[in-house]
Amino acid sequence: MKNEFTLAFNEVLEEKQLPKAVILEALEAAMVSAYRRAVNASNAQHVEAKIDSETGKVVVYAEKEIVETVQDDRTEVSLDDARRIDGNAELSGMIIVESTPRDFGRVAAQTARQVIQQRIREAERDSQMAYYNKQLGEILSGLVQAVSPQGIALGLEMKAEGILPRNQQIPGERFRVHDRVRAILLEVKQTPRGPQIILSRAHRNFLRRLLENEVPEIYHGMVEIRSISREPGQRSKVAVAALQPAVDPVGACVGIRGVRIQAIVRELNDEKIDVIEWNQDPAAYIAKSLSPARVSGVYLNEQAKGAKTATVVVPEDQLSLAIGRDGQNARLAAKLTGWRIDIKSLPEAATDALHRLQSDPNYAALAEAEVPLLPQIESTLAKKAEGRPVTPEEYTLLSQFVDRIERGMLRKRQAEKRAEDEREVALRATIPQAAFTLPVENLGLADKVFDILTAAGYTTIGDLMLQLKLEPDTILGLDGVGSKVMREIEAALAAVTIPEPPVEEQPVEAVAAEAAAPAVESVQPVEAGVAPVEVPVTETPVEAVLVAEAAPAVETAPVTEEPAPAVETPEAELVAETVKPEGEPVSIEELFSLSVDEITAVKADDEEEEDEDKKGKKKKKKRFAEVEYDPDHDVVIAKKKRKRGSDDWDTGWKL
Repeated sequence: MKNEFTLAFNEVLEEKQLPKAVILEALEAAMVSAYRRAVNASNAQHVEAKIDSETGKVVVYAEKEIVETVQDDRTEVSLDDARRIDGNAELSGMIIVESTPRDFGRVAAQTARQVIQQRIREAERDSQMAYYNKQLGEILSGLVQAVSPQGIALGLEMKAEGILPRNQQIPGERFRVHDRVRAILLEVKQTPRGPQIILSRAHRNFLRRLLENEVPEIYHGMVEIRSISREPGQRSKVAVAALQPAVDPVGACVGIRGVRIQAIVRELNDEKIDVIEWNQDPAAYIAKSLSPARVSGVYLNEQAKGAKTATVVVPEDQLSLAIGRDGQNARLAAKLTGWRIDIKSLPEAATDALHRLQSDPNYAALAEAEVPLLPQIESTLAKKAEGRPVTPEEYTLLSQFVDRIERGMLRKRQAEKRAEDEREVALRATIPQAAFTLPVENLGLADKVFDILTAAGYTTIGDLMLQLKLEPDTILGLDGVGSKVMREIEAALAAVTIPEPPVEEQPVEAVAAEAAAPAVESVQPVEAGVAPVEVPVTETPVEAVLVAEAAPAVETAPVTEEPAPAVETPEAELVAETVKPEGEPVSIEELFSLSVDEITAVKADDEEEEDEDKKGKKKKKKRFAEVEYDPDHDVVIAKKKRKRGSDDWDTGWKL
């Protein structure tokens, strides 16, 4: 049967929802604190407490000094008592002995109650902090405990309390006590009174988590949410893209008959949600982001100063729908795409284009091409201003006119951008490359000027020099930079010394070898239909030619004495086996250019040299009288007589 301590211990575990080790550690720390209070022990003395979780018995151990005569039993122990615990104990040493006072359980229960409660409360707060830090960005569900003008208090798991501030609620929502509310965990703060848990229902990630819960394709990674723009309680836009082929991202989010999206709309207090398909083309993406309005044309201006600008032309009857109530639709589309969107109706865009053609010199080239159509455009715009009906053909003419003008200006901006990039590359080449590795602090400017330049992105001296050559007014336009500071910057740049890059020196041996190496002229093969390239020929000095002619001829390499068998030999092997002076192969053409006497003489010289190499051993010399070419086997055959005066011929050697 369990004792009272075990029952109470298990009750605390169930109530506080804390690990058993945490509770035991808190109880042991409380026992130590109770012992110090009971015996008035010093904080410098080492004290431990052990609790038996089955019986609840408390044992306290304290570190004491070993002495001969005990004067203070709180800090001293006799040598005999110490050797009962440790046989190697010596005087003036330290030993840990049991020091549990009598009736310590009752005394500790009275004095350590507050300490135990405090330790358990701290352990509970640490456990809550660790648990909810892992839940950041996830949806939590809680019961409304209190409603105040500042926010709503929600009861969460582990007896934690979450706060839903008023600015994180969806406008128009009303909650009562004991209502169950779902919200996303936005932030967890550590405070002296425990973790402060901040929840939100107005954050766009709350909509993202709801979509993940309701749409399995998003949860499993087949559909990806690219961007979300939201105005809580009114309207939201979600851009989705399919990561697998044959998957309709919009249809997957909407569901059959809108079942999936309707569940999310009800959770968000009837907030309207537009689900659009993300597109890699910015123009198509912007056109879809303005849905449900129809768009006639989108013209991008990426070279605009500041944010990227997109001019959107819509039919006149779609203008209010594209802008939305209080500009809400256009505002959400701009947040979704990251572009600054300028929406114009077709007549307004045509009027602006006509005015620019007539007044802006930058449009002079486009105005010359549009001269024949300008009267018709002006007539159509006049009819529209007077309220007279305009035919569909005239609307089409206006649309084509606006499209030509906008696209012409787009091409001109791109050409200007290319010219600017080329100019930047050319100016960068005039700046030493080492300047782009030197930090701006090497200029020795004031700390305030240094902070302004680094905040603007000019971290190296090369960047600063390049910007001064490109457009000095950009630096002059920075906050805190005036004409005086500009003069200081220019003076510092003029005084700075940029080190020259080290020149790699080649070793003397490599230079000498390169100088001694003969120049080799490469000759490229001439293709058919291509004019031959003239290769300069180096003239040989007359003295070199005379020396070459006077040099003795190199002797021919010896030929094997034994005759080769009559086997077919390919032409490549024939050329390789025939040896010329200095090891060069004899070609078939050179062989046939020799006469029979020359071949016989060469063969005789070879055999004589071979006989001399064999220490004067005389061997029978082979004389040949006839050489013929065998076209069937593609070989040259030399024949000799067997005996003196015989008419029979024998095959001597082949080539």
